[in-house]
Amino acid sequence: MAMDAGAAERMPWWGWAAPVAAWALLGALAAGLLGMDAAWVVALAGLLLGATVFAAVHHAEVVALRVGEPFGSLVLAVAVTVIEVALIVSMMLSAGPEKAALARDTVFAAVMIICNGLVGLCLVTGGARHHEQGFQARGAAAALGVLSTLATLALVLPNHTTSVLGPVYAPGQLVFVGLVSLVLYGVFLFVQTVRHRDYFLPEAMDAGEEEEEAHAAPPSTRATLLSALLLLAALGAVVLLAKALSPALQAGIATAGLPASFLGVVIAGLVLLPESLAAVRAARANRLQTSLNLALGSALATIGLTIPAVTVASLLLGQRLVLGLEAKETVMLVLTLFVSALTLGTGRTTVLQGAVHLVIFAVFLFLAAVP
Repeated sequence: MAMDAGAAERMPWWGWAAPVAAWALLGALAAGLLGMDAAWVVALAGLLLGATVFAAVHHAEVVALRVGEPFGSLVLAVAVTVIEVALIVSMMLSAGPEKAALARDTVFAAVMIICNGLVGLCLVTGGARHHEQGFQARGAAAALGVLSTLATLALVLPNHTTSVLGPVYAPGQLVFVGLVSLVLYGVFLFVQTVRHRDYFLPEAMDAGEEEEEAHAAPPSTRATLLSALLLLAALGAVVLLAKALSPALQAGIATAGLPASFLGVVIAGLVLLPESLAAVRAARANRLQTSLNLALGSALATIGLTIPAVTVASLLLGQRLVLGLEAKETVMLVLTLFVSALTLGTGRTTVLQGAVHLVIFAVFLFLAAVP
């Protein structure tokens, strides 16, 4: 991992101060002592949201350092998916039918941010510093195969079914797709952590690196448990702060003249920020395997866990769930999966592949703002 054991034992002051301050603000908001109608409260909430995200990154890396790869990469991947599901469901509850496509917009944005923005940034950052980096092509290919299947079932196939008109599934179809998505994600986790765990471990290190790793003891049980508790507190605060800021975000999007679907990009960017920072740090430390485990694992969790969760929520709430992408977004998804297959097929990367992914990401952002 990008963090050594010594740093894991020495918790920075902001590691506990940011979550505590965030919960204090949330308590004041709940008690009615402060209101989100004041500009300075909105600014403070945004500042604490960013600080709490950084705290979550630190604590997730401590826990990941203790459990090792590939289990460590799952910690933050599942955690950010919990945030994403909580935000989508809470907004579905508060906004009603007009947010029927929010889950689709957020999941699609998350896939594009991860597979293009995050992977591209990691490859450029790592390639600029280490020239060429290697990873396990077998593990990356397995993850990409599952991701392609899940993305097609959740975001493309609804446009071509005939039981119900429109980019939606019939209730029975929705339950089936949600179930098979959950099962396929579970099989992937079994392969990643048990049956073929070696596919997702870093390539063999040279003697110097092996010696350094051997002397890098994992953090103590006490430090790990403390970071685990603070990670839960930080993630909970991120969810509630983002929810409190959502009206201001929506108002800002409308004021800027952006389409309503851009809210999905904002939500995905918020929930993926902790993992993105951890992945880039790992790439800079020449741990590209860890970066890809974080990135692809998060993309899989985004679909494999989010779609079943919003399926249950939509059926319980009786709300229509729009999942099918429009033609423009479908083209971008196909391009992303095709280029990702080329990038991850060789087991070696340079800044060139990273630049290609960043260009696709820039196109995605531009078209999201100017459809």
